[in-house]
Amino acid sequence: MEIIGYIGAVLMGLSLGLIGGGGSILTVPILVYLFHVDAVVATAYSLFIVGLTSLVGSVSHVKLGNIHWKTALVFGIPSIISVFLTRLYLVPAIPNPLFSVGTFVVAKPMALLVLFAVIMILAAYSMIKPVKKSAETSGNGAVEFNFPLILAEGLIVGVVTGLVGAGGGFLIIPALVLLAKLPMKQAVGTSLMIIAAKSLIGFIGDMNGDEVFDWQFLGFFSTLAIVGIVAGTMLSKKIAGEKLKPAFGWFVLIMGIYIIVMEVMKMK
Repeated sequence: MEIIGYIGAVLMGLSLGLIGGGGSILTVPILVYLFHVDAVVATAYSLFIVGLTSLVGSVSHVKLGNIHWKTALVFGIPSIISVFLTRLYLVPAIPNPLFSVGTFVVAKPMALLVLFAVIMILAAYSMIKPVKKSAETSGNGAVEFNFPLILAEGLIVGVVTGLVGAGGGFLIIPALVLLAKLPMKQAVGTSLMIIAAKSLIGFIGDMNGDEVFDWQFLGFFSTLAIVGIVAGTMLSKKIAGEKLKPAFGWFVLIMGIYIIVMEVMKMK
């Protein structure tokens, strides 16, 4: 199982490099079901792994000029603040168990996993549905800002990232394309930079907790994910990421349904 998990780490990075998102949403299931990491701790691990991997992946986009820094700040600052506060205050404040009705008990880890599965299904839908040409090719260098919507989206993505440990690229990229009118390549590069910043800062919010982190495991897993994102970035020059998104979306959908089924079976 661990070998499969480490292969999954490479595939996670590969997806981030190829399509700019989606791969990070596999990190928590890999950690929970293949490495048997507690769900709450897995969301913290995921923030570190996703943040570090995205930071490395964004380097090539910086060199290519694919990061729109003003957009990264407008979207990223509220997102960073909300993810940090979510990890520092909201996640520790969630009671465990969350609630119980008779013999029916909903534990905190189970609730986070089910929420994560719902996010996975939404992400799968965004990857499976056809991309409108207008959205794909929008952006001719004249970036337009819808400040209220971008700020609101940044706050929402930050809370989601803080709760479930996903990078949120499937939410960020459409927002950057549709709300900021960025070209797709700039949206991908800017998204990776935002994901890196908010994930790593969100992880810092966990450093004040009582959790003991396995840094050796985190380092090895992150290294494999980085190998994946470097390979994915190189392959993206030859393979169109949009052709891979639907197939990956179906895989994420199956994983999301699998998590819900597994957690429901545990209730019995």
